[in-house]
Amino acid sequence: MGKPKILVSNDDGPTSRGLHALVRALLDVGEVIPVVPEGPRSGTSMSLTFHKPLRIREVQIAGEKGYVISGSPADAVMMALNKVLPEKPDAMASGINIGDNTGLQDVYASGTVSAALQAALSGIPAVAFSMQISESVIFSPTDAKADFGIAAFHARKVMHWLVQNKLPEGVNLLNVNVPANAALNTKAVFTQLALHKYENYIVERLDPRGKPYYWVWGNRLKKYDEGSDAKAIIEDSLVSVTPLHMNPTWSTAGMEGLMKTLNGG
Repeated sequence: MGKPKILVSNDDGPTSRGLHALVRALLDVGEVIPVVPEGPRSGTSMSLTFHKPLRIREVQIAGEKGYVISGSPADAVMMALNKVLPEKPDAMASGINIGDNTGLQDVYASGTVSAALQAALSGIPAVAFSMQISESVIFSPTDAKADFGIAAFHARKVMHWLVQNKLPEGVNLLNVNVPANAALNTKAVFTQLALHKYENYIVERLDPRGKPYYWVWGNRLKKYDEGSDAKAIIEDSLVSVTPLHMNPTWSTAGMEGLMKTLNGG
């Protein structure tokens, strides 16, 4: 039996320090195949490219044969599974993202998490890895000088466990976040997604012709819910492991009146 095959993707592009650290760390776990977007695609969620063709280019990533895709993280994973790889990989790792992906607001927008979700939709055990860094360089991968070695150390342990054990029933993927000050012995905790992480706001400015334009941003809250991923990372400096289920459908209890209304009752 050969080494397990591990697909790796991200949303920060092929030059990301987090990606290179992850690829190098996982070489001890299995055969690593990086397939990533050709440039930074943060905040693209699970967008797919339908309005123009995609292109694939072979490159070297952390010394390993890899591929860049002219699309989103979800495009990269879809192309990997349906065109690049000759067979289905045993596991998938996304990241290491430059900046944490904690809370619903991050997770639903994250290209990193969505790359893992795209793999999970194909039945592949998947993990999204992210590391907390200064907000000033979150969208500037080339400026992120942080050392991703500690985060990669924790990622290797997670992926080694994953290829040996798979994921339990009811869990489709894991969202793992590592604090900025993590050490080799930093403890990990199971968490839930924080419901609120930011106070959103819009910045209005004027262009040289006096016309307004806008930036979307948000201030992080100071306190987070007990047991949440944001609290674990931001307040407690712990590694956060959040099991996720792809189907977000909630209980219909208490909504029987809606069906009566819709069905003429």
